[in-house]
Amino acid sequence: MKSALLVVDVQNGVFGSPNPPYLSENVISNIEQLLSYASSSEIEVIFIQHEISGVLEPESEAWQLFSDLAINDSSYKVRKKTPDSFYNTNLREYLDENGIEHVLICGYSTEFCIDRTAFSAASKGYKVTLIEDAHTTHSKPHLDAPSIIAHHSFTLSKHPNIFLSSTATLTSG
Repeated sequence: MKSALLVVDVQNGVFGSPNPPYLSENVISNIEQLLSYASSSEIEVIFIQHEISGVLEPESEAWQLFSDLAINDSSYKVRKKTPDSFYNTNLREYLDENGIEHVLICGYSTEFCIDRTAFSAASKGYKVTLIEDAHTTHSKPHLDAPSIIAHHSFTLSKHPNIFLSSTATLTSG
């Protein structure tokens, strides 16, 4: 089964901000391991970049992919304006044209873009592996980041097409 790694919203304005997300250094380290694994395993890498007026303005420094990532220029890039990476984008067409049936998902923001992208992919029939130690968020007034991450990983794993894996488990074999 052909796979792709979806790196969702790992942008300078999020991870390079003065207030980075929860465990951002660990998450970036895990994403780097996933990128290396994808490269050595012939797994396609797709970077997804969110556009938010006044925050992640297209082409701005904040909108650019996080500068600490090792980015291969041949990686495919998708621009989106909603939490669902499939909504009003060409992501599904690209996956289908390239015979991709399985997506591995990592990045930001657990309760919005990760949740919506994983659920949308699974509901469209793709097999989804959510890398549970490679997605993150910020704490919110009503719930802290570790609780948000644990909750969404748990609820998403109840979809029959979504499976959880750690970076170490996935990359070790």
